[in-house]
Amino acid sequence: MDYMKVSEIRKKFLDYFKSKEHFVDKSYSLVPENDKSLLLINAGMAPLKNYFMGIETPPSKRMATCQKCMRTGDIENVGKTARHATFFEMLGNFSFGDYFKKEAIEWAWEFTTKELGLNEEELWVTVYEEDDEAFEIWENHIKVPKEKIVRLGKDDNFWEIGTGTGPCGPCSEIYIDRGKGFGCDDPNCKPGCDCDRFLEFWNLVFTQFDKDESGNYNLLPNPNIDTGMGLERIACIMQGVESIFDIDTMKNLINKVAQMSNQEYGKDNKKDISMRVIADHARAVTFLISDGVIPSNEGRGYVIRRLIRRAIRHGKLLGMEDMFLWKLVDTVVENYKDAYEELTEKQEYIEKILKIEEEKFEETLDQGITILNGYIERYKNENKMILNGDEAFKLYDTYGFPLELTLEILIENGMTVDEEGFKNAMKSQRERARAARNEKGVEGWKNDMSGLELSVQTTIFNGYDTLYENTQINDIIKDSSLVNEINEGEDAILVFEKTPFYAESGGQVGDRGYIKGNNFEAIVEDVKKSPNGLFMHNIRMTSGTLKKGDKAELLVDKTLRGATQRNHTATHLLHKALKEVVGEHINQAGSLVNENRLRFDFNHFEGVTAEQIKEIEKIVNRVIYEGHRVNVETMSIEEAKQIGAVALFGEKYDSVVRVVSVEGYSTELCGGTHVQNSSDIGMFKILSESGIASGVRRIEAITGENVYKYLLEKEELLTEVKSTLKCNEDMVVPKINQIIDEHKEAIKALSKLKSESAMSRLDDMIKNAQEIKGIKYISDTFENIEDEILRKTAEQIINKVENSVVLFSNIIDAEKVSFVCMVSGLAQAQGVHAGNLIKEVAKITGGGGGGRPNMAQAGGKDSSKVPNAMDESVNILASQIK
Repeated sequence: MDYMKVSEIRKKFLDYFKSKEHFVDKSYSLVPENDKSLLLINAGMAPLKNYFMGIETPPSKRMATCQKCMRTGDIENVGKTARHATFFEMLGNFSFGDYFKKEAIEWAWEFTTKELGLNEEELWVTVYEEDDEAFEIWENHIKVPKEKIVRLGKDDNFWEIGTGTGPCGPCSEIYIDRGKGFGCDDPNCKPGCDCDRFLEFWNLVFTQFDKDESGNYNLLPNPNIDTGMGLERIACIMQGVESIFDIDTMKNLINKVAQMSNQEYGKDNKKDISMRVIADHARAVTFLISDGVIPSNEGRGYVIRRLIRRAIRHGKLLGMEDMFLWKLVDTVVENYKDAYEELTEKQEYIEKILKIEEEKFEETLDQGITILNGYIERYKNENKMILNGDEAFKLYDTYGFPLELTLEILIENGMTVDEEGFKNAMKSQRERARAARNEKGVEGWKNDMSGLELSVQTTIFNGYDTLYENTQINDIIKDSSLVNEINEGEDAILVFEKTPFYAESGGQVGDRGYIKGNNFEAIVEDVKKSPNGLFMHNIRMTSGTLKKGDKAELLVDKTLRGATQRNHTATHLLHKALKEVVGEHINQAGSLVNENRLRFDFNHFEGVTAEQIKEIEKIVNRVIYEGHRVNVETMSIEEAKQIGAVALFGEKYDSVVRVVSVEGYSTELCGGTHVQNSSDIGMFKILSESGIASGVRRIEAITGENVYKYLLEKEELLTEVKSTLKCNEDMVVPKINQIIDEHKEAIKALSKLKSESAMSRLDDMIKNAQEIKGIKYISDTFENIEDEILRKTAEQIINKVENSVVLFSNIIDAEKVSFVCMVSGLAQAQGVHAGNLIKEVAKITGGGGGGRPNMAQAGGKDSSKVPNAMDESVNILASQIK
């Protein structure tokens, strides 16, 4: 067995299965596509579920991948054990109804013994206890001695979906014997024993059954193969090390952390744990950001924020005071760029995101740790070991401490936290960072029409070249069932072998238009794609009867398509202009293109300035006016990348792609429809720029005739403004400023009058004060007075009357009331509390509020109950006085 680097093992695996006629696909994104059952991809087969379920057709019946995966369920063990990591790579070969057990076992053994050179004498295998077929293949075909083939039960060697129903099957695993030094004292020790002697490194799953609701295991007509071999685990074997943190890629990261922190790895166990945590988390967050995940307080964003903050905290334990995490991105990229070239392309962006997040957390980290240490000291002095949930929430809410980080620090001090109390304090449980399966979502792989026997399997789209097609109606779907005909007034879905109608995808909406036949007419309201690529035409019958097999004319609405095309090509120009003006890190995070406007979402951590918006508009319009040809070519994905075509995050690309180029300006992979020349767009105008999520901005814009309509509307508005102000266009702004100034002066004068009016009542209010148990009680009701004036008036009374309580109500309208209360020092000493008093009074009017003992404010909702509230205030006050 020769030493092999991680990169060498990865390449050798993929090359081997390529030689076995497997389609070698690149790793899918860590963010699942069209799969709500997962937060993040956590297994090699996860992105291929639709292929296994038969919902989508795979690019080949044989596939092999090295898949990026994330699991954070055991995050507290990362750095402490030899095998726990958040990010890992899973090698896998898959068969979708093609080869089965014999080939899967044969190739796994051949790769293990011949390609990797592992010693057959050290290898053991396990099979499911009832799988005689697999046992026979291992013994008689592969020639593994039967004493080294171990039968294990269902818990160990049978794979089922979490729900308990659906595809499932027995497993067979390959183990390596690490020697007696890792084992127990049992002379019969073998795979299945709890000791560390036998290490499993490759799992072969034979998906041959479909388990029904009654618990029956029905044979699948086309059984599948799903294998998984952890790249880091096999690297440990090939490099002769015990821990995944000692393999070449992780060792390089740990050495960098040691250098940056001026520590020596291997000298101090606690510091070693911190270095391993930082190395693991740096790798994980680099890949997450590369796949479009950005820090936030929910979902995937919470996973990455938690990892970043956990790493920063361990940096503090190593004495690293300056920002450091972003500096490790370069080492991650250097180790993985050969397999994941997108890391190099996005390195600058990844570093920028990490810098911003580190800066945010640095502002509060030290303060939060000081407060938590104070809690720990106080609790230990009081012999308490469970931190109050409210205090844990304060750390989260004020200092950005994830509950897990608080818990981790507490555990290090022999304490824990009241997690239920924490959740109650938050009032709603936030989605926890668990890279785990949402069991209820598994059935989401299927859809309402997946079981229909349609007469066509794929749709040919010819709408790039024509807006008309004369064809035959192949299938009619109504209420998720196949029917033979539909009548006037009914809605349905039509399927054709060929269509000029564009189906919604890539942010572009589906075409609308008409379908006509000899005996019917229908409106096409929308077109969508099924998971398997069929174009589903949503129609409404306007006249006649439509039957399966009828001839039909398909006509796309030319005006709507043209407007949509203008907006789509404009998004390409906008994307490029954003990169030029704002920065190359800008990447599309979503879009919507219809006939009315375009919406473009992109990753960026601050608002685009007004000056930048002007510059972007100027650039896009310049390209429009210059009249650049728009070229469309099909080529391999590799060729497209060589010419610099921009691929969009979240989009799935085949090996042959469509490249849209605005000649001399932008080049993107795109399946949408576009204008033939940039001048066809006419004009471009940005309507708004806003933030829609943490680190995601949105621009909305219009083109063509919609810009003309927009300008007409603005012109009409300006005409109306001029008429109202009775001035010329050049005097509109000065006139408005004059009115604003006059309005401010009028407000100031009115406020003064109101204040003087309130003050003029001051002596009368004091004179008419009620005496309640020795305290002067002054109350009054006002209408539409600023609360600030009422506070000043109440303050004047308190200063004049030594032992007093003041309560004012202020009726704003029928459904809005405000209250102001002030209490002198002597009255407070007798038990009067302004906050408690005003709270009870406000309740009577359907409101609430509170405040300090000396001053409080409240609001109410029913002004008709103010007299009752003010009368009752006397009794409430009396009940407080000691």
